[in-house]
Amino acid sequence: MVYGNTSGLRKRELDLLERLYRKRIPVDSAFTPDICRSIVQLSHLIGRQVGLLINRSGRVTHVIVGDSHGLFIPALDEYPLGRRPLRGLRLIHTHLYNEPLTRDDLTDLSLLRLDMVVAVGLKEGQPLNVYIAHLLPEGNNKRVEVLPPRRLHDGIPEFKTFIQDLEEQMRRSYIFSLDDPRERAILVSVSTGPRYEMEESLQELEELAISADVVVIGKVIQRPREINPRYLMGEGKLKELIIEAMEKGATLLIFDQVLTPSQMRTITEMTELKVIDRTQLILDIFARRAHTRDGKVQVELAQLRYRLPRLVGKGTAMSRLAGGIGGRGPGETKLEVDRRRVRDRIHHLERELKKLSRARGQRKQRRLNAGLPIVSIIGYTNAGKSTLLNNLTNSHTYTEEKMFATLDTASRRLRFPREREIIITDTVGFIKDLPKELLAAFRSTLEELQDADLLIHLVDISNPRFEQHIESVEKILEELQLQDKRRLLVFNKIDRVSPEECRNICLRYRGIPISAIDRNTFGPLLRAIEGILWREEEKEALCL
Repeated sequence: MVYGNTSGLRKRELDLLERLYRKRIPVDSAFTPDICRSIVQLSHLIGRQVGLLINRSGRVTHVIVGDSHGLFIPALDEYPLGRRPLRGLRLIHTHLYNEPLTRDDLTDLSLLRLDMVVAVGLKEGQPLNVYIAHLLPEGNNKRVEVLPPRRLHDGIPEFKTFIQDLEEQMRRSYIFSLDDPRERAILVSVSTGPRYEMEESLQELEELAISADVVVIGKVIQRPREINPRYLMGEGKLKELIIEAMEKGATLLIFDQVLTPSQMRTITEMTELKVIDRTQLILDIFARRAHTRDGKVQVELAQLRYRLPRLVGKGTAMSRLAGGIGGRGPGETKLEVDRRRVRDRIHHLERELKKLSRARGQRKQRRLNAGLPIVSIIGYTNAGKSTLLNNLTNSHTYTEEKMFATLDTASRRLRFPREREIIITDTVGFIKDLPKELLAAFRSTLEELQDADLLIHLVDISNPRFEQHIESVEKILEELQLQDKRRLLVFNKIDRVSPEECRNICLRYRGIPISAIDRNTFGPLLRAIEGILWREEEKEALCL
């Protein structure tokens, strides 16, 4: 198969191009005079650039035809990146006007991580100069080394050894092991806002990535004058970012901003790296951590709602023909079928969610009939809600020092003196800019907070961003119309800050200090809960 611009070529010319697949290059040679002359003759014959992609065993894998100024390299799915620094392919192509390597040549070299790019210049239909470039390990002053022009017989001595040594140097510059199967990510923030806000948000994105078991190998902050509606940042800056990510050995780009469907599509088309945004990362974490049927349904529903507008297709290649009068012609495209299936699945999940909601309603009614007060623990993710529930009630729900370590709600009984009991529940953690798809999917779960008699707003006092965390939780409570619900502000992890700092913060916010891992600190919290829940009952009893 001949790739690229083959329109207008005669059968004989196509046959000659196909024969190039029979060529072989010794494994220790970057190119040979014979193969260079072959592509030069064909290039002169058709008046277009001709290129070959050759693997390290010396076999031609792709024959490509361009125009007079360049060529387009096809998808290289059979030679993926990720397990080694370079792709294992080199490009040998012609330059009709004996011009040196162009910017496009060097961009292809960097973006595709080719072993080498070789351009053979023509003069009067004969090969003249050979122009060569290869990548350099990270840490050099330049990313690409362009060698001086040379003649056809001046090859690269010991090419195989040269490439192996180059890859070994690249491996040594990596800050991770290639044997590590985890995704390796570059975190990217593009915004016109203040830099300190971007840095704080990127720090939180790193915590999310670690929670998703991703290795973070770099962070990039870009502050353009205005957001590019197509690429988020400028196209040139995006290419630089992708090249830098590949140099570092990244397999994933995570954007802190929510990418529009068109931005996701254009960025993905520019690189073979996986591209996700903050919402997708949170959805992935939720998908990993959901264990109950309620949680799984809510997460899948959120994922499908997010993906539906981002489904893209390629024409009617997968059409099925409809028979009968008036029914001839293309039927539903594969894209339309995919979208219809996603919509059907969404409707099915919404119906199932209603059934689960009714079951939760029945359980809730039983609790109300029992006459037990309900206290719900809310707060930013990783504030220590599950740990507090465990140590208050001697239970054993899963805990871990990660964001969104637990998603599934848990309810336990907590006994007070004088034979008093309450139901205390742990809820899903909140986060700044909680994806609207997740908020919609978890709304039925979060609506249970409506029936709570008291909300314990737990805050990680040791987190330098705790003030923003409080604001984010308050904002979500407003969206859920819970801003008037009785709340108790509790500062957790006081063992990680100085006593003076803890005292000042608690005085400023009128909060209660505790350490969820130390039951000896629970006294003020329990007295405050008891006072809020039963104070009115005691007043009424005194009046009687």
